[in-house]
Formats: sequence, structure tokens, C-alpha cells
Amino acid sequence: MDNLQKFLTLEAETGLPAAFFVAAVAVVGAVIGSFLNVVIHRVPREESIAFPASHCPSCGTAIRPYDNIPVVSWAVLRGRCRACRAPISARYPAVELLTAILFALTFWLHSGLTLSLPFDLAFVAALVALAFIDAEHMILPNAITYPGLAVALVARVVVPNLYGVEFFHASHPAIPMWLLSLGGALVGALVGGGFLWLVGWLWERLRGVEAMGLGDVKMMFMVGAYLGWPLTLLTIFVGVLAGSVAGVAVMLRRGDRDMQLLLPFGIFLSAGALVSLLFGAAIIDWYVAKF
Repeated sequence: MDNLQKFLTLEAETGLPAAFFVAAVAVVGAVIGSFLNVVIHRVPREESIAFPASHCPSCGTAIRPYDNIPVVSWAVLRGRCRACRAPISARYPAVELLTAILFALTFWLHSGLTLSLPFDLAFVAALVALAFIDAEHMILPNAITYPGLAVALVARVVVPNLYGVEFFHASHPAIPMWLLSLGGALVGALVGGGFLWLVGWLWERLRGVEAMGLGDVKMMFMVGAYLGWPLTLLTIFVGVLAGSVAGVAVMLRRGDRDMQLLLPFGIFLSAGALVSLLFGAAIIDWYVAKF
């Protein structure tokens, strides 16, 4: 019923069906996904994301505009460079398609036509870039997490819609909503980054090996600041659960029980953050209602 109402409301307010906006946001997502491919390739190599223009990594030929259409160009070229016929990784259309889908879901399930939408989409884009970089290089670059943290804090002042902030504002009406939201963002950052840092420190003390890198901690500072502490705890829970399942699956496939197996945890934290952004409020409300 809520989704139907959203369709009717958008059409009544704008004269255009909601499906139009979903499709438009998906197209924007595909374009942003094309840019994220540049970020994923260049940032870990400490290269400029602006210069030179997009080019084939094999022969260096500049990619023409009609060969740079998200998803479509890769399919038309059958996954090969037009100039040298070197294979183009399937990661490129995968990132573009995934970003398009996530942008559309963010608009449809979470943001709608609100001031929160551009901030939410930027957050989703950062998570996609971090997940793919971590998968390939096992790093979570400061060039993404530090600006992401700054943007998250700004977003929580401009759009004070953290989960639970309205409840606290009702109890303390004299405190401005933006200040409560900023406070919640700071607590969320400390919960996210601090929790992972504490777990890593304890594990290293007890087992004598590093449990996770500081990149995961910095990423969770960003995630915590954007989502607030309730959704951040859900993010960690989903990330740990998904990472554990993946770790067990890898060990079974290898036929060993290597407890020191290293997995790119940023992938699972990104997945947990996306679940929390899109479904977290409903999940927490459902869980609390059980009591």
C-alpha cells in the first residue's frame, strides 16, 4: 500500500509516473557506475581520476563517447577493446548495472524525491567503490573514507533524519533537531569505528595476529556517521554474518580449516550498510515489536 501511495503521490505532484523517476535515477546510477569504474581502477594505483581521459589499459587508445555508454557499449563490443581487441573485464558492466539497481532501490524504497536523495546516492556510490576496491586490492582507500566521513557529518546537519532522532527530539524539544542529528552521527561513528577497532585490538592481544586493517575501522567511522548507531550495529551484524558464511564456504571449498583466512571484510560491511540503509529501520522496528 505504501508503494502504491508513493506512485500516486508522485504522479499527482509532478504529473509524471513514479516509474519515470525510478528509471531516471537508474540511468543516473549507470552513468555514476561508469565513473566508479574509473575510481576503482585508478584510486588504488594513486592515479588521477580526472586525467587522462578514459582509455584502454592494454593499448592506451582513448575510449570514444559511443564506446563509453554504460553496459550497452560493453555488450556491443562483446567485452573487447575496439582498437586492440583486448578483453575488457566484466567488472565494468557489473559495476554499472549494480549501481543503477542500487540507485533505483534507494530512490524507491528509502529516499524518494527528498533532500536526502543526493546524499543517500553518494553514500551508496562510496560503498560500491569501496567493496570492489577491497575485493581486488584488499584495501579501503582514505581518499574515499575520509571525504565520506566529512560528507556524512554535513548530511546529518542538512538532513537530520537519523533513525530515532525524532524520538529524542520529542523528549528534548529545546535541542535543535540538527544538533541531535549531528550528535547521533558522532555517536554512530564512534560505535562503528570504535567497535571494530576494539575487536581487532582484543584479537591481536589474544591471538597475536591482526584481525582486520584500519581501513575497515575508517570505513565504519563513515558508515556510522551516516547511519547512526542503531543502523550501524545492524550493519556490523549483517557484515559479520555474511563474512562468516563466506569464510566457511571458502574453507569447505578449499578443504581446510584455516582460521587465519583473510577475506576482504569491506565487501561484507558494504553489503551490511546497504541492507541497513534500505531495510534497516523496518528490520529494527520488527525486532523491537517482538518484545
